[in-house]
Amino acid sequence: MTPPRTFVVSFLLVILAGTTLLLLPVSSASGKPLSFIDALFTSASAVCVTGLTVVDIGRDLSLFGQIVTLILFQIGGLGIITFSLVLFGIMGRSLSFRGRELLQSTFLHTPRRDFFRVLRFVVAGTFAIEAVGALLLFIRFLGDFPPAQAFYRAVYHAVSAFNNCGYSLFASSLIRYRDDGMVNLVVVVLVILGGIGFIVLYEVLDRLRRRRQRLSLHAKLVLLTTGVLIVGGALLFYLFEMGNALKHAGAGGRFLASLFQSVTARTCGFNTVPIDALSNATLLVLMVLMFIGASPGSTGGGIKTSSFALLALMIANRVRGRDGVTIFRRTVPAEILGRTIAIVIAAAVAVMAVASLLLLAAGPAAGGVQASRHLFIEYVFETISAFGTVGLSMGVTPELNLLQRLAVVLLMFVGRVGPLTLAFAWSTSRRGLVYAEEGVMVG
Repeated sequence: MTPPRTFVVSFLLVILAGTTLLLLPVSSASGKPLSFIDALFTSASAVCVTGLTVVDIGRDLSLFGQIVTLILFQIGGLGIITFSLVLFGIMGRSLSFRGRELLQSTFLHTPRRDFFRVLRFVVAGTFAIEAVGALLLFIRFLGDFPPAQAFYRAVYHAVSAFNNCGYSLFASSLIRYRDDGMVNLVVVVLVILGGIGFIVLYEVLDRLRRRRQRLSLHAKLVLLTTGVLIVGGALLFYLFEMGNALKHAGAGGRFLASLFQSVTARTCGFNTVPIDALSNATLLVLMVLMFIGASPGSTGGGIKTSSFALLALMIANRVRGRDGVTIFRRTVPAEILGRTIAIVIAAAVAVMAVASLLLLAAGPAAGGVQASRHLFIEYVFETISAFGTVGLSMGVTPELNLLQRLAVVLLMFVGRVGPLTLAFAWSTSRRGLVYAEEGVMVG
């Protein structure tokens, strides 16, 4: 059981455990058990913090079933390994070499000695941020629901937002709060904090406490890229939708909706405007943001912000005739650049293979080719959302057949654990002979 295998198997076991619990009659609001594929899809989506769902969480699941999903996306966001290592630390046991290696691969970009301190920060920081978010949402929801319901809905949505899941107890997500500044800003902050990565939060907090003189290259790159994507995505959303989905909204509503969709499109499936009503240009922007996803060591998926930034820098340097990547007076190792290219290509192949070979091929053929042409963009949008563990949908998720749902479950799992991690988990190849180099033409 190598660290990659342990990581992959832990997620599989949690998904299966969640499926078993959701199959119980007590998990259903009607008392009639969910079908196996619906329970599996819901559990996988929660554990992989995706947010795509084939059932209405607030209507079709009982309180017990809803709490099961809450626990699943809390575990899925932090990882079962994290909770295990924390338990070992509480019991006074030191971290094993394998535990340190798992922690390193999950949250850290360079080796550190303060493993358990970082781990405690991850868990304690998570619960602290979620508690503050839940308190603020509770204050707002008190105006719409009785205290008990307001508290439960606040906790559920705060945990869902920080873990970048996007599961909502409202049938239309957060559309009813499109113009509500408090709900929008609280959710946006929770999503951003959960999506930039725990080690970045750790370094920023240490910097504010003056425990460190400067941020690492990783933290700087993540913060800069995240800011650019949020601002750029919001501006493009506003530009493309000001005469469409935002036509009847005021200036404040347009700003909030543009910011909200720009943030949640990369990491979390909440939405305050109907996705199927957006223009094609906006859908393309959202697909790009979903494919990029969150940052490494966070609760989100996608190719990650740092991979996108390094790829863009590699292309820019290559156009200018330069090799390698230098940023903030630091040179990025060639091994990391090679891994970045592999991640992007593997992600693109995974998305297109599932979209073209499974969802489209297994889709409905009634009415002929022209009648089903619209499904192309809907299925591609769905697959990118699944891989990026985002959860946004154009409304086709409940209509997927058995084969399509299994394909989306697989893609959500690949997106959460990472295509390269999945490949490394089952790889048994060893380093072979190194042969003489010979050039080939490319480009």
